[in-house]
Amino acid sequence: MKKMLALVLALCMVLALTACGASSDVTAKLDEISTALKGVQSSLDALNSGAPAPAAPAAPAEDDAPAAPAGEGKVYYLNFKPEFDGALQTLAADYTAETGVPVKVVTAAAGTYGDTLTAEMSKSEAPTLFVLTNDAMVDEWGDYAMDLAGTPVAEQAVTDDYNLFSPDGALVGLGYCYESYGIITNKALLEEAGYSVADITDFASLKAIADDIHARADELGFDAFAPNGLDGSSSWRFSGHLANMPLFYEYRDKGLNVGAMPETIDGTYLDNFRQIWDLYIDDSSADKTSLTTSTGDEAEAAFGNGEAVFYQNGTWEFGNLTGTFGMDPATITMIPIYCGVDGEADAGLCSGTENHWAVNVNASDADKQATLDFLYWLVTSDEGTQTLADELGAVPFAAAKTPENVFCAAANELTAAGKYNVAWAFNDTPNVDSWRGTVVTAMAAYSADQSDANWEQVVSAFVDGWAIEWATVNG
Repeated sequence: MKKMLALVLALCMVLALTACGASSDVTAKLDEISTALKGVQSSLDALNSGAPAPAAPAAPAEDDAPAAPAGEGKVYYLNFKPEFDGALQTLAADYTAETGVPVKVVTAAAGTYGDTLTAEMSKSEAPTLFVLTNDAMVDEWGDYAMDLAGTPVAEQAVTDDYNLFSPDGALVGLGYCYESYGIITNKALLEEAGYSVADITDFASLKAIADDIHARADELGFDAFAPNGLDGSSSWRFSGHLANMPLFYEYRDKGLNVGAMPETIDGTYLDNFRQIWDLYIDDSSADKTSLTTSTGDEAEAAFGNGEAVFYQNGTWEFGNLTGTFGMDPATITMIPIYCGVDGEADAGLCSGTENHWAVNVNASDADKQATLDFLYWLVTSDEGTQTLADELGAVPFAAAKTPENVFCAAANELTAAGKYNVAWAFNDTPNVDSWRGTVVTAMAAYSADQSDANWEQVVSAFVDGWAIEWATVNG
């Protein structure tokens, strides 16, 4: 009431001053004042009746963002994934039509996200929703991200394995999709050999089945493993992805998170690395003395053409296997890489992501709430969950729909079952190309002659090479 009286007094003063002004302006001024007084009367009437006073009109938003309805927030999503742009634009439009809340989506061109984020965050209408890719980005942008712990959208996550946390433990990045790799398995061939996926629960059971299939390869017409080539088109699957197994378990023992990149490693689990590599090359038709000339295409074709039951690769292979090779999705799946570590029956796939939602802590309370509401809708509504499954595949939320990509579906199932994620520690490899090159050379020599002496060269490339490359990078 005091505010209303002050407004009336102020208008009276304006009226007095206007009367002293030029006569040509009096009519216009009186019209403006009359309109204002009507608004005051309306507000007074509303107060007397107990109804809420009419809200002031929202200020126009900058950068062509749609204006928010009075008293409500808006969403500005700076998208990291160009391939997700079309689907996001549709989701944004549909959400606005359903709720009235404006949602603006801007997608950074490939390779320009960091620069785009810097530019957009400096604007008065900065993104309310952006993406953090890794721990290094948390160091740079974590102060801009609100703690999402306890929010409805965060409570929909079925695991923390894909989330990013600040040094003080705040949940600053909510992982919203992930990629996985493991051992792609032809269920139909496995059953033809007398087994099922359910029979494989650890390294011992994997080895027993693979050994039997390899021993009967001529009779069955297919072998256990596709060629495990060390040609440059294929070696990354082993010097990177398979090498992750001993790295992950060493990190876990030491309580290190991915991104730690220690100065040295111990190689505690390299015996486990040896036995899974031995299984790969012993139970395959590929010539172990010439793996450096065996390509990734050859491995893919062997599996795609039904010549092998097992093939180490990732969720990204689904399109090629079902498209190029015409494999029936119902006949293939992906299982974890087992290497003989205690408790590995509880392991899931090797999964990681560079996609984490972050909500701008500097946005208005209304905009933050609108953004959280939009994210909750994405991960719980039929339209949102279906689009996430179709476009992103593996999505770690309780209401996630089953994606068409059966490898992503397997990843979701293992995550939902509480299997632990084998995080991508291989991303920490120092001076990655040089380190991997040395490891591949040693692995090729060992594969041709699987002696203890040759394996020691693999260990040296792994452990000593890590320290050398770390020093090269860090001085």
